[in-house]
Formats: sequence, structure tokens, C-alpha cells
Amino acid sequence: MADEPLAELDGKTPLQYARTPMMDALASAGVMGSVLTIPEGFPAGSDVAILSIFGCDPQDCYTGRAPLEAAATGITLSPGNVAYRCNMVSLEEGDMPFEEKKIISHSAGSIGGEESAALIKELFEIPRFKEAAHTAGVNVYPALSFRHIAVQKTADINELELTPPHDHLGEKLGQYLPHGGKNAAILEELMRLAHEVLENHPVNTMRRADGKLPANGIWFWAEGTVAGLPNFLNKYGKTGGVVSAVALCQGIGVLVGLEKILVEGATGELHTNYEGKVEAALEVLKTNDFAAIHIEAPDECTHDGDLKGKLQAIEWIDSRIIAPLVESLNRSGDDYRMLIISDHRTLMKTRGHDGAPVPYAVYDSRIDRKTGFSFCETNAGRGQSVAAGTELMGILFEVI
Repeated sequence: MADEPLAELDGKTPLQYARTPMMDALASAGVMGSVLTIPEGFPAGSDVAILSIFGCDPQDCYTGRAPLEAAATGITLSPGNVAYRCNMVSLEEGDMPFEEKKIISHSAGSIGGEESAALIKELFEIPRFKEAAHTAGVNVYPALSFRHIAVQKTADINELELTPPHDHLGEKLGQYLPHGGKNAAILEELMRLAHEVLENHPVNTMRRADGKLPANGIWFWAEGTVAGLPNFLNKYGKTGGVVSAVALCQGIGVLVGLEKILVEGATGELHTNYEGKVEAALEVLKTNDFAAIHIEAPDECTHDGDLKGKLQAIEWIDSRIIAPLVESLNRSGDDYRMLIISDHRTLMKTRGHDGAPVPYAVYDSRIDRKTGFSFCETNAGRGQSVAAGTELMGILFEVI
């Protein structure tokens, strides 16, 4: 959600430009500031940021993104196994060499979950690709989105360097192919072969005819080994659940001991079941201390270069998530505290992530500080600075 000022928004950030009366009211009544969720030396991304927000120091427990996502779907990694994110992607079409092609979409044009799952399953069953994947020791675990997980047996990733595709949209892919060590060549060959097999696949012929981007490639990234995280209940004395359509958030929740809450119709895109997420969180709070709601839409819209969608996502978070939550909690008569935060910045000008500090606000229903500040990056910079995202849960629960 957090971003930088844009000329097309009269020098405002999307968060400043969007209509967010409820976030502004809570920030004005509460404590607002900026927080560094990406420790120095770590890549800017949701894996590192959300670990930090949930009180897990990436410097102690980060082994890669994919193992966190694997945990959400019950995938058990044995010692020596490596998990990867295996995106369905759209690569530039044409007769140019593979490495000259550009990365058009990190999500194959936001391919639908069932279509994506069916296509990745079929890819791993096509004889040419199946044999190559078997030789490489790679299996795939389909997800109901573009975000599949691949697991490789007894792989060496000590020198391996993989690149997130969403950070290099519109760029030639050659310099971002796997490199470092013998395993890089194995993964690159699977990516090349997948493109050959998928380019003229009937599914992609139909997608083009429907005016959609083809899912004509796969992209390995986010490599990692078995992950272990500190227990949330032991650390904070609180029970709760995580409401998210994204496996990464679900997996972090599972690994810290929070309940994974699935909501029908939740997509991780702009059009998702906002109301269902609110209902699910309120249900969690009936028997627990804490509920987290994650909305992916601002990030995905930014990666897609969709400024209109990003503004809409921010406004819907305000009107369809935060406003009904506040209304219901106020009606209950119980005291409560609420943390509002963008896990990291995603910049419209680059369509990629950024590790600069992000705004946060903590609202306490018992206190109205009446600061008059709206919720945005600029005002957050004038407020209370928090050195590390790992401090946020302690602030929310008033234990630090």
C-alpha cells in the first residue's frame, strides 16, 4: 500500500490521494509513526516484512520464502530438500532467443486459480518435461493461484541466486535466470523447456483468443530450506488466527502457531471477498485474543502497473475492511486495540518492492489523542519511529 509521491496524483502518494476516512480517523485518534520492516541487508518483500511484523527476527529465522508458503499447504520438507516458488508467468512472444524475451507478467495476467493449477499439473505430466523434472528431483504442489510450490530433493543452494520476477517486469530475462552453482543450470533448463512446451499449449491459444496474457512460462525463485519460527502464544501470551488468501501469510501464521483461516471467494487480487474476511476475523475474536487480516490487492495492482486499481484497493480496505470492523467492535462494547500497517512499499514508478520505512498506526478504543493527522507516509514520518518491525506486536499488546 505504501508508495512514493506521483506526478499523476498531483505529487501525492496513492495513500494520500485515496479516500480513507476511517484510517484517517483511527490514525488521528491513535499513535502513528514509521517502522522499518525490512532489516538492512535483506531483500524487500512480504516474506521478510511479515516475519518482522509477527515478531520473528529474519536475522535469526529466515531461510527463504518458499518454505513459509509450503507450511500453509501442509508440505513437509525433509532435511536437504529445497522449496521454491514456481510462478506461472507471461513471457514476451516472438522468435527471439529465450534470454532476450521480456518478463511481461509475474502472474500470467492474474491467471485464475483452477486454470493455473490444471495447467501446472499437466505441464509436469507432459513426457518431455516430466522426464526432465524427474531427473532434476523436482515435484510441484499446485496452488489455486499463480503461486505454485516446487520441491527439489537433496539440492545444493549454497551459491544459487534466484530473482523475484515481479521486480523486473518489462525487462529482458537473461540476466535474471538462475545462476551460481551447478543447480542453477538444472533449474534454468526446466524454465526453458517449460516455455517451449507451454508457448503453443491449447490453454494459451484460448487465453490469447480471449484477449488474455498467455501462461507460457514458469519461474523459480524464493528458494529455502526447513523453517522454524518462535511460538506466538509463548512469546506474547495471545491466541489467534490469520485471515489471508496468500500462502505466505498463512504459512507464517501456521509456523508461529496461529490458526489458518480460509475464506470462500478470497483471491489475493483486487476483487476478493472483503466482507467474508471481516466476518472471519470477528469470528476468530469470539474465542481468541487476536486476528490478523491481510489484503494483497495494493501490491498486485502495483506490480500490474494499475494505479486506478491500487487506489480502489486502498479505498476498499478502508470502507470494506476497517470501517465494518470498527463498527462491529464498537457495537460490542469491548475495549480493543488495532494495528494498521503496510508490510512494505511497492512503487508505481518501478512496479517493484522497496525497503524504506512504512507507515503504521495503533488505535486504542480507550483513548482519543486527537492529533488531527491523516494516515499517510508523510505524517508517519513525523510520528513515532520504530527501529524494527519485530517491536510492533509488543506495542500492539502493550508489553513493551
